[in-house]
Amino acid sequence: METIATYLPHLKGYDFTGKMPVIIDFYATWCGPCKALAPLMEQLAKAYDGKVKVLKVDVDKNRALAEAANIRSIPTLFFIDIDGNIERSVGGMPYELLAQKAQALAGN
Repeated sequence: METIATYLPHLKGYDFTGKMPVIIDFYATWCGPCKALAPLMEQLAKAYDGKVKVLKVDVDKNRALAEAANIRSIPTLFFIDIDGNIERSVGGMPYELLAQKAQALAGN
């Protein structure tokens, strides 16, 4: 099973504490599907503020992390529970599904 502990050395400025679930959006500024997903991720971050942390990682600016995380297609989303276990999803998804996944992570 994939866990966040594998990637922590590459997540500069972020320390996984296990107190709050996390969603990481691996994206690129030139990626059409990433641009379409961006406002949905912003909406999700606002809706789950204080319950789920939403992070965005530009794969062009964070190549070491993208390589370590074996990101081959973008957008790629990591849904990380409080134990650090990762559910990986490749490609965009509708807001309703994002919200369902966030609710499950938040324990609602």
